[in-house]
Amino acid sequence: MPTTRSPDNDRMNATPPVEPALPDWPCLLNGTLAPLNQTRVSVLDRGFIFGDGVYEVLPVYAGRIFGFGLHMARLERSLREMRMPQAHNQAQWLALSRQLITQMRSRGFDDLLVYIQVTRGVALRDHVMPPDLPPTVFMMATPMKPPSGQERAQGVACLTADDFRWQKAHIKVTSLLGSVLARQISADAGQTETIMFRDGWLSEAASSNVWVVKGSRVVGPPKDHLVLEGIRFGIIERLCGELGIPFELRRISRDEVRQADELLLSSATKEVLPVTRLDGQPVGHGDLRGHPGPVYHRLYSAYQQLKAAESL
Repeated sequence: MPTTRSPDNDRMNATPPVEPALPDWPCLLNGTLAPLNQTRVSVLDRGFIFGDGVYEVLPVYAGRIFGFGLHMARLERSLREMRMPQAHNQAQWLALSRQLITQMRSRGFDDLLVYIQVTRGVALRDHVMPPDLPPTVFMMATPMKPPSGQERAQGVACLTADDFRWQKAHIKVTSLLGSVLARQISADAGQTETIMFRDGWLSEAASSNVWVVKGSRVVGPPKDHLVLEGIRFGIIERLCGELGIPFELRRISRDEVRQADELLLSSATKEVLPVTRLDGQPVGHGDLRGHPGPVYHRLYSAYQQLKAAESL
């Protein structure tokens, strides 16, 4: 009598799908060094099931970490907000980061991004947060892809969209689907970022903070639960103080953004980057309309000096 095969059995015995080719760069999973393309986590990790985790990204220039203390302070804030334990102290995070940096520099990579992810850990699926789980700690270092010289010289184009994400944007969580969908809006149009508004007020871009320059004053949105406080919030405020540029945080209307003298993006990879077209229209006024402005040039130059002076 012929054997009857069930579709369920076929699926259970099927050859696993072919994974995309990944590099064998070193990474750390719970402190163990291994090739990135061979590292695995449990399918019941709450980071995989719920996106229940936080992350941080450290920029590295010529093997030196920039803004380490600021990034660590934000990681600690995120963990507290998520009611998760502090997996390591700052000295331990620094040692682990330098271990990855040394490994990558031996492969010829000097400018890097060190990615740190901490999830709540592994448990049977349940929305309630299990107490006392050992966290899952993953770290990797990847080559940095900074803006091109042409993007810096000419500025970049962005689109606007409503901010449809959740209302705890101040936590740097791994649950980034809202930001992924927002960024895809501009990616589909071949543009650099999606600048978002909530109820008519500027929040941030999909993966960057946004700054408005008006009358030589740099203005950003307030630091509240609707905006991730990028590390460059403090850096740009500091640089503005040193350069004598007025700086202010307050609510910013959509009209103010459209009428800006200059628009800037900031992030670990973008540093400070000029937006010269928004929704197909040039940014700014007069001879500088559609071109990077003087405030951008001053901030970018000062940022480079700060990197050189204060990287670990």
